[in-house]
Amino acid sequence: MADTTKGSCFCGAVEIEVSGAPEEMGYCHCSSCRSYSGAPVTAFTLWKAENVKIIRGAEFLGRFNKIGFSNRHFCTKCGGHLMTVHPTFGLTDVYAATIPSMTFTPVVHLNYAEAVLPMTDGLPKLRDFSAEAGGSGDVLPE
Repeated sequence: MADTTKGSCFCGAVEIEVSGAPEEMGYCHCSSCRSYSGAPVTAFTLWKAENVKIIRGAEFLGRFNKIGFSNRHFCTKCGGHLMTVHPTFGLTDVYAATIPSMTFTPVVHLNYAEAVLPMTDGLPKLRDFSAEAGGSGDVLPE
C-alpha cells in the first residue's frame, strides 16, 4: 500500500488524500497563479492524477476554468483553494499549503520570466516550462 497524506481546504469541509510521491515540487510565478492565489508566488506539488482523491466533502467542491488548460478546484463553503487539475498532462497540482504535513522540497521555478518576487535559492529558474512540458526549456539567471 502506498504512503498517503491528507489535507484539506481552509475550513476543513473538503478533504483530499495524495498517495505515493509527487512528480515534482516547485514554485510558479505566472500571472494566472499569482492572480488566483492572491500571492506573489505559489508553491506547487505535482501528482499523477490517479494519486489524488477527494475523500470527504465532494459536494462542496467548486471548479473554475479560465482558459481551458487548468481546472482549478476550491471549497464552495470557505473559498479555500485545493488543487488545479491539468488534464493535458495527466497531473494534478495540489497546493503545498493544502497538505501541510508533507515536507515541501522544491526543485524548480516555473514561469520565472513573469516573477514579481525574485528568489535567490540556487534552484533552476525556467523562463516558462520545461521543453518536455511544451515550454522553451530556457533557464534564466538568478
